[in-house]
Amino acid sequence: MNLEVEIAGIKLKNPVIAASGTFGFGREFSKLIDLNLFGGISTKGITLKKRTGNPQPRLCEVYGGIINSVGLENPGVEAFVNDELPFLRKFDTKIIANINGFSKEEFMDLAKIVSPLVDMIEVNLSCPNVKEGGMVFGKDPNKVYEITKEVKKVSACPVIVKLTPNVTDITQLAVAAEKAGADAISLINTISAMAIDIETRKPLIKMVTGGLSGPAIKPIAVRMVYECFKKVKIPIIGMGGIMNHKDAIEFIIAGATAIQIGTVNFINPNAVYEIKEGIEAYLEIMGFNSIRELVGNINI
Repeated sequence: MNLEVEIAGIKLKNPVIAASGTFGFGREFSKLIDLNLFGGISTKGITLKKRTGNPQPRLCEVYGGIINSVGLENPGVEAFVNDELPFLRKFDTKIIANINGFSKEEFMDLAKIVSPLVDMIEVNLSCPNVKEGGMVFGKDPNKVYEITKEVKKVSACPVIVKLTPNVTDITQLAVAAEKAGADAISLINTISAMAIDIETRKPLIKMVTGGLSGPAIKPIAVRMVYECFKKVKIPIIGMGGIMNHKDAIEFIIAGATAIQIGTVNFINPNAVYEIKEGIEAYLEIMGFNSIRELVGNINI
């Protein structure tokens, strides 16, 4: 069965990508599973300088998922290039560098450094714009357009723009990214959420609120992928609560060319194998010759 997919000329042997922020740089998981199983790995979010992240506690379990406020803890771009990339290159999987900036210039600087060294970059626009009052870049279609356009100018590889769901209409962000020249979009990022310990009456996250991921958000994510698929022509990478092959197939039918798995990695490191095998079996049973025939193939 042909599971190969293509995003902006980059061929992935299968559509299953490790989601950024849930897989580190693959080192820990390489002790548990074969990283060659993945079509691609989206790295832990990288910033120009090393970040220690937010204070603890910064992750808690809730019904149907987890809330996190890690705060982009990472070793910085120099350590990524020198220490992490050589490790990832040992595997037969595409490398997607997730980049995070707190100004337009930081995104551009990161793209210049990293893009010649990886297969694709994923621009995470969920960072606050420190130069203009702290509003998250990704909530403003004009900022999505502006940053995407500037990053495309300096990038030596295809650019994926990761969209936030914390807006009224995510399709406006998708259209803005496409108009600015994005090669693909990925969605959804986490949904703003909060949990409280009723014994202490304190938030379970030190920063009070965080981002909800896991199966609780899957129906919202599927809907947003479907809405964006109707508005843009560029490939969509779908994510949000995928726990098994059935969830993955839902996203593909809704319009995703590829999918990312995140929270499930914490409870089932073998999920990539099970999802890949499940998709393959489904295609055979349903009479498809290729996974590409399934993208957006919804009966309404």
